[in-house]
This record gives sequence, C-alpha cells and structure tokens, in this order.
Amino acid sequence: MVEKLDCIHESVETPDVYIVERLFSSSLVVVVSIAMPQRMNIYHFKKGTEICNYSYPNNILSVKLNRQRLVVCLEESIYIHNIKDMKLLKTLLNTPSNPSGLCALSINHSHSYLAYPGSATIGEIIVYDANNLNTVTMIPAHDSPVAALTFNASATKLASASERGTVIRVFSVPEGLRLFEFRRGMKRYVSIRSLSFSPDSQFLCASSNTETVHIFKMEQLGHSGEEEHATWTAYMGKMFSAASSYLPAHVSGMMSQDRAFATVHLLLSDQRNVCTLAMIQKLPRLLVATANGQLFIYNVDPVDGGECMLAHKHRLFGSDDDQGEGIESEGSEVTGPAQACPSYAATAALPAAGPVTATLTGYSEDGGAKKGEVIPEHEFAAGPVCLDDENEFPPINWCRDGTGGGPGRRS
Repeated sequence: MVEKLDCIHESVETPDVYIVERLFSSSLVVVVSIAMPQRMNIYHFKKGTEICNYSYPNNILSVKLNRQRLVVCLEESIYIHNIKDMKLLKTLLNTPSNPSGLCALSINHSHSYLAYPGSATIGEIIVYDANNLNTVTMIPAHDSPVAALTFNASATKLASASERGTVIRVFSVPEGLRLFEFRRGMKRYVSIRSLSFSPDSQFLCASSNTETVHIFKMEQLGHSGEEEHATWTAYMGKMFSAASSYLPAHVSGMMSQDRAFATVHLLLSDQRNVCTLAMIQKLPRLLVATANGQLFIYNVDPVDGGECMLAHKHRLFGSDDDQGEGIESEGSEVTGPAQACPSYAATAALPAAGPVTATLTGYSEDGGAKKGEVIPEHEFAAGPVCLDDENEFPPINWCRDGTGGGPGRRS
C-alpha cells in the first residue's frame, strides 16, 4: 500500500549488515556483515535458522539471486551457485577489476542472464548465461567504464549507464543490439545510482547524485511500420532512425536520443538512493529510497508523464530533522513501521521443524499463497514446490568454502 508499510522482519543480532538480499517474497535472505565481509550467510528469517554459509577469498561486494542461481561478486572474480542445493557451479576468475561489485542478474529463471563489466577502462558489458554456464555476448556499450546495469523482467532488455552518466542505453538480449538511447543531461557528468525497468518494460527510471530522477518511455514501432503512439517525439525518432545509417556513428547516436518522459525532483541532492517502478494498488508508482532512511512514493502519469506528484513519504530509520523536510503536502506525512517484529534472537529460539537434510527443497512464497498449495511449474525450472512453510528450509549443518574446497561439518 502507499500509505502503510509492514515490517516483515527485524534483526538485532547483526547491526553491521551491508548486504542483504531476499529471494522475491520467500523467507530466504542472504546477509553479509562488515565484521565478516568474506562470508555469506543464508537464513530462513521466519524460523530464525541459518541454512548455510559460504566463505570466499576476498570481500563480498554484491550478491544477486533468482530462483535458479545465486551469484556472488568479488572485485576480480564471480561465483555462481545452484540455489536449490547451494553447490558451486562455476567460478569466473580474473574478471576485470570491479571495485563496486557491479553486476546484474535477470529475475527470469528460464533465461538466467548475468551481466558484468568486461573492462575496467571502457564500457564493455559481458552477458553470461548462468543456466548453461557460457558467455552469450560482449556489448560495446559506452566509451567510459560502466556504472549501472539492469535487466527487464523478461530478460529481453539490458539497460546501462557509464561513469559519465549522460547517456543511458538499452540493448536487446541476447543479441546485444542497441534499441534505445536516452540522454539524461548534457551540461555535466553525474553518477548514476540506479536503473530500473517497470514491470511491463515500457518505462525505465534512473536516479543519480543530482536531485532529479528521470523516467524514460520506450516507444516501439508497430508491426505495420506505423508508430503505436503518434507523438512528435516518436515521429522524429523514426525519421532519425531511418537516416542514422547514412550518418557517422557519433552523429547518428546524438540524433537517436530522447528526453525524459517524466521526472521527479527530490528535496535533497547528492544523497545516495535507489529507485524502482512498481504497480501499487493498480496504479504505476515510482519509489525512491535514500541513504538517510526515507522512502518516497510518487504517482506516475503513464499517458502524459511530466512532473510526478509525491503521494507519500515514509521514515524507515533515523530522525526526522533533515533539511527541507516537513514542507510537503498533508498526504506525505512521515510514518514508521506499522508494527513491531520479533528480533532475530527471539525467532532463533524457536525449534526447527522438519528433518535435517543437506538440500534445499524450495522456497515458500509468502505473498498470498495458502498452506499446502504449490507454485506453478513456470515459477521453477525443476517442477512444483510445496508451499508448506513449516517443512521447508530445514537447517543445513554444513558449509561450503568459496575457494572450491569440500563441505565442512559444523558441530
């Protein structure tokens, strides 16, 4: 909902967490702490039990997961695990230096693509098939190093931005053909903080270290060659596209760029943030979470675009004495968690249900499925999985070493 946030889980055991990833709406979370930056812990947070943990030779910079694969990115290597049993399937060694741990994993399990920088000096992108464990293509995306990457929901498009932050490009997957090119700005270089497609892949939002969040619209040519949306921008885009084959690359590239369809102006600039587009209560929304603990929810006009209106503002943590706050409309009051959640220490005391095994049997979807139902086969590549949350995720009493050693027993 727009007006209310529900606290799903709160842990007081590990206050120094710097990476946390949840497998969609399941109870599986991956956690990495500052105290042990080389170790990844996987928990069933509803039970308060640890499923397993892995250690790696260097600090973990990012973790990505979908229903098929779990990917761990270090500065110069990438580890690919089978998420069903956590076996290490592939290690990509000697990858180009990637100090930010930049990578993207598609959420589509049938086409589980992984994208990561192919160079530390120019904007090359490697697209890797994490299911079949082979390289798909290399995309020469930008002149300067890549700073942001994201796939759309169906894994048919890949968006990227470089360290300059002036141009955002969208490529087809797996072909690697350039589909769209959007200009975020021409006056100055910026640091793109996040990119995110809308669920229907019609829009792409981008946030940076400036106060403006941009939303771009991808307008495709119809099957008959006519524009689906007869706008001046679409018409000019068609004309420039037709002429681009006769122009030098740098000229045709400039002419194929488009302006933002919609924008949001944040209260503060130079604040680390992440943005995403989602359907909430049947309406398109833009969500922006900032490093100082705020979540902004904006309404997006999918027809006319323009400046997005703030629908609500939530306080996730911290105090509410930031500059510029408190001047919004009545509908943007700051709220906290809707209810208190038991701590990890409290949930960990609960007895684990089910037998102790050495495999993961699947993940319960908490989003409305009733006990005993099964996830449709298209949700998993290996068939249906029981949604009985009390019998899933038994604690696994083994750990794996990310360097390639065998499992070691824990007492």
